[in-house]
Amino acid sequence: MTPTDSATPAGISGDASARLEAQRRVLTVLVVSQILSGAGLAAGVTVGALLAQDMLGSSGLAGLPSALFTAGSALAAVAVGRISQARGRRPGLAAGYLTGAVGSAGVIAAAVADTPVLLFIALFVYGAGTATNLQARYAGADLAAPAHRARAVSTILVATTLGGVVGPNLAAPTGTLADTLGIPALAGPFLLAGAAYALASLVLAIWLRPDPLLLARSLDLQQQVHAAAKAAGAAGDAEPAPARRPGLIPAALTMILTQLVMVAIMTMTPVHMHDHGHGTATSGRVIALHVGAMYLPSPLTGWLVDRYGRTAIAAASGVTLLAAGVTAAAVPGDSVALLALALALLGLGWNFGLVSGTAMITDAVPLATRAKTQGMVDVAIAIAGATGGLASGVVVSTAGYPILAITGGILALAILPAIAATASGRCAQAERQGL
Repeated sequence: MTPTDSATPAGISGDASARLEAQRRVLTVLVVSQILSGAGLAAGVTVGALLAQDMLGSSGLAGLPSALFTAGSALAAVAVGRISQARGRRPGLAAGYLTGAVGSAGVIAAAVADTPVLLFIALFVYGAGTATNLQARYAGADLAAPAHRARAVSTILVATTLGGVVGPNLAAPTGTLADTLGIPALAGPFLLAGAAYALASLVLAIWLRPDPLLLARSLDLQQQVHAAAKAAGAAGDAEPAPARRPGLIPAALTMILTQLVMVAIMTMTPVHMHDHGHGTATSGRVIALHVGAMYLPSPLTGWLVDRYGRTAIAAASGVTLLAAGVTAAAVPGDSVALLALALALLGLGWNFGLVSGTAMITDAVPLATRAKTQGMVDVAIAIAGATGGLASGVVVSTAGYPILAITGGILALAILPAIAATASGRCAQAERQGL
């Protein structure tokens, strides 16, 4: 048997070995970049609202920074998705993180110049880092076997935990460093964010080889050629695979709702704590716990999704977010421990929704259009986050933080009927196919 005989069973086995080896390397590189980008993401989230409140002298628009960098992430998601579709994950992800680093530098410049307009523009650009951080999870699933896709996604997400937990806890030290450099202290975490995003871009540009999406397409094409050769003698027996399988709409709805609710409540929690006399270090610890809950449970969530199904864990995300909203609304503002519990539940509910939704959408979309479709879904997720961030400041200033929290929790329950309708549709489809 010759090495070029790729249509033979031995060739297919070799392709499987190559896929497994490449997947291990891809996951290793992505883990390193996610640790770095997690620090950049969490650092900016911690003080973005406080910086805007300080510059504007009002809490009414304190949710605007979150809205801006999530809106910026919407545009970046389109760009990263299209670049990845055309040229592969490596250039798409590297460009996204580099753009986030540029936005971080712009935030620092705006703080030094005390120019709110420049701040808002820079935060919009900074959002590219958020979009890229989320898009990286798809790269982890490109080469994964269907039965292990959720666990591959969870590996990428949990890698964000270390940076995500460290980032907010460096808010005070980076503020001190910024002060010594003549930069406003609240802009200090963006020093960390810029450096972290730039390093993540460099890691991906140099070491993300082979490109997971391009290799997955190549291997998939080989398998199609092999299948076509086997079916050549049985004309009419083989049916073309559907361009899109069920699951795209419920996947998108799950991730959109979880993002909206999570961003809205998370954004205003530091402001709520500040209004009750808590300092930046205390709110940073609460946000660190929240970010840890967003990512740290990912290995368990991935196993649950692969073991019990995508829709079951998606439904669990809605229930968990309701519990988070009720808890945040009920506890007094001076109770740091209970607020931390509410934010931990908020992060866990988001994690359930993201892992299950990502697995569903990867299952549903073929490789030929996967990156582009994933980018468009992430646009909708980013818009939902922008809506939640912008509305959160208005709701808190007019009705209070408890109303925001309970409203978000109730809204998350909309996941349940969407999942139930999908499950019913799949059962009906299975019955029709069995007739």
